[in-house]
Amino acid sequence: MAAGATYSSLATNTLSTSATSITFSSISQSYTDLVAVFSGNITTATRVGLNIQVGNGTVDTGSNYSVTWMGGNGTTAVSGKDVSAGAILSGGVISDTISFSVTNFQNYSSTSTYKTTLVKAGNLGATASQDVADWVGQWRSTSAINIIKFYPDAGASFAAGTTITLYGIAAA
Repeated sequence: MAAGATYSSLATNTLSTSATSITFSSISQSYTDLVAVFSGNITTATRVGLNIQVGNGTVDTGSNYSVTWMGGNGTTAVSGKDVSAGAILSGGVISDTISFSVTNFQNYSSTSTYKTTLVKAGNLGATASQDVADWVGQWRSTSAINIIKFYPDAGASFAAGTTITLYGIAAA
């Protein structure tokens, strides 16, 4: 086990008004992994996806992402995949409940491997088919990640009070 703290808080963004996205840029390359913790909801009445796009210098908006997921609500199970996605899914967001997710960005500073994300997400008090879900995502690039954009599906905005905290994980 490593000596000292292994998680370092890099940045927190808490919205004072609604917004269509939250972006972290100029991310330090001093860590091996990143963890993003999301807690919030949206201003529209329907459930939408929480999306992540990453990049090096600019956000990659191409179809260079893959995602596989599974989820359920205790009665119904769902699963799926998309090998040519425009973003990585990191949960679902609902207006009338608090949604949360924890996204791990593995080897984000590496320049020799594609970047993998592991996500655990849920919605407190929700009745959707994915009250809890897990996602595995991949950005098919060997570039280091130094910018991350979080956004809900088109037509939705994050509500005031939504918070995302980004942590760096030091090498063990």
